[in-house]
Amino acid sequence: MCGRFTLTLEAEDVKKELDLGPMPADWVAHYNVAPSQPVAVVAGAGERKVEWMRWGLIPSWAKDTSIGDLLINARSETLTEKPAFRNAYSRRRCLILANGFYEWQKVEQGPKPTRIYYFQLTGGRAFAFAGLWETWKSPEGQDLRSCTIITCAANAIVAHIHDRMPVILDRESCWKWLEDRRIPDLQPLLAPYPAEKMITFPVSRLVNDPAHDSKDLVAPVKLPGQASLLQQ
Repeated sequence: MCGRFTLTLEAEDVKKELDLGPMPADWVAHYNVAPSQPVAVVAGAGERKVEWMRWGLIPSWAKDTSIGDLLINARSETLTEKPAFRNAYSRRRCLILANGFYEWQKVEQGPKPTRIYYFQLTGGRAFAFAGLWETWKSPEGQDLRSCTIITCAANAIVAHIHDRMPVILDRESCWKWLEDRRIPDLQPLLAPYPAEKMITFPVSRLVNDPAHDSKDLVAPVKLPGQASLLQQ
């Protein structure tokens, strides 16, 4: 799964890397993006405008927003089967901008049950998660846009930590995801990103608290017996 991620680059750097359109005026770097928070999303391949949406999909038929806490991720293998994702997969695909994500590894022994690892593309470049979005109308008549991150089986570098990972799209593949394509033509995009193009390292457990949002969260920490901070 993907429960936390980062978007720490300057707006112009992200725009240049992914060939984006208009960027939000209130752009701020975030080192610990958590569910229910605003995330930077591109919902159309034409203007390629970046806008804020709530992380955690709220289907149009939902009675309230609480379901969004359960729908932060969508499994790529069952998108056509789940009522919450089926229509969005056909009509409302999006890009969720990021430059890294965290995963938790269960530890068999020791006082702390998990270790946290940070994953990036080589060079720390911006990328996009493959996502779906929806509009939900509140009882007061206000529209709320929300989104979910699609996950797939882990590649070799992530599999050491977790059996799932977010679907990563780079500059070469992200716009194909937003094109008007048949479902069978979209499936090849929902594949694990090449492990040789990624790096990972352990980071502070402060990530567990969404109130912490600083560059200290992505500083490598050395584990006992670990020869190197970076794993490739």
